[in-house]
Amino acid sequence: MGPIEIAALLIVVTALFSYLNHRYLGLPTTIGVMLIALVFSLVLIALSQLGLRTEEMAERLLASIDFDETVLHGMLGFLLFAGALHVDLDDLLRQRWVVGLMATVGVLVSTFLVGGLVYFLLELLGLGLPLIYCLLFGALISPTDPIAVLAIMKSVGAPKSLETKITGESLFNDGVGVVVFFVLLSIATGGHEIGVAHVLEFFLLEAVGGVVLGLVLGGLCYQMLKSVNSYQVEVLLTLALVTGGYALAGALHTSGPIAMVVAGLLIGNYGRRFAMSRQTREHLDTFWELVDEILNAVLFVLIGLEVLLIPRTPQYVLAGVLAIPLVLLARFVSVGGTVGLLQLRRSFSAWAVRIMTWGGLRGGISVALALSLPAVPGRPVILAMAYAVVVFSILVQGLTIGTIVKRSLSAQTLM
Repeated sequence: MGPIEIAALLIVVTALFSYLNHRYLGLPTTIGVMLIALVFSLVLIALSQLGLRTEEMAERLLASIDFDETVLHGMLGFLLFAGALHVDLDDLLRQRWVVGLMATVGVLVSTFLVGGLVYFLLELLGLGLPLIYCLLFGALISPTDPIAVLAIMKSVGAPKSLETKITGESLFNDGVGVVVFFVLLSIATGGHEIGVAHVLEFFLLEAVGGVVLGLVLGGLCYQMLKSVNSYQVEVLLTLALVTGGYALAGALHTSGPIAMVVAGLLIGNYGRRFAMSRQTREHLDTFWELVDEILNAVLFVLIGLEVLLIPRTPQYVLAGVLAIPLVLLARFVSVGGTVGLLQLRRSFSAWAVRIMTWGGLRGGISVALALSLPAVPGRPVILAMAYAVVVFSILVQGLTIGTIVKRSLSAQTLM
């Protein structure tokens, strides 16, 4: 099948699963379509056990879809820009220390803590890996993806400050997590020692370069938006900003995710206030909300189907199940450490650490990074652990975070 046929099939399947979820399950769209896709995949596996070749045919189709390329260089820029577009910059600046520390120090702490814990776990299971590959797993599983949980938090009336913390952290830690992952991958596969200076140079080029590129491209787009009054042209300009800007970031070897977040914040705040008419704002919001919803639905369908390509031996499944509490523990430590440090200057809700720990969902970017790994030692077990954590995160944490937020707010009111 060619790219057009594959895209058509994915959209048809996504639309069908979205319909079934809306009609019968009533779950948040991203969670519902992933659950249906996962059940569908398990049915194909069961039918294969009965002698049918359903799993083999589905695997061939999925193998023709480059998941990590689709997510990292296709969907991610659009999703991050769409998310940043609706973040209030004033609210984000008020939470800048929490967001900044969680998206940088928090990712690094989580990476090394998860890597260290998984190193000892795999030794106990007889699947021992060099520490550098365990750290790779820590890097790919540390970025959070709270797309599914944000709608739930809004529906239960979560405080705006909490919503901003989780949103802001996820927007920036995706970019930071990708940079950390590729730094570690270069060290693991480089064949020679990489010094601290090289790592810092790479990080600065990617992270700082991404910020600068986002400001430049966002500023250019802002000036163009300001000079016209046609919502068709203005929507097209933002679309060009994302597609062209992300491709340019790749060519310049800077962080595309960070560039799109910065550009989205600039257009979503200054562009919305000073360069757009009310009609343009309405059309722009509608367009990017639809892009966000459609791409997320397709992404989570793909996550559910990817179980067909994940190694499922008993040892790997056990490693995946045991990795779940380790990742949650690392998240708790990184969040708790950040909050504890900042409590010296400001106060936090008694439930902040619990909600931010449980609300830090993992999603498509973790699976994409795992699938992007070359044939390194332990790739199958890393894939299995990443997939197990992501599925648990979306289905269990995503479906229960609303209840936790409600109970936390209720308990806070009663205190």
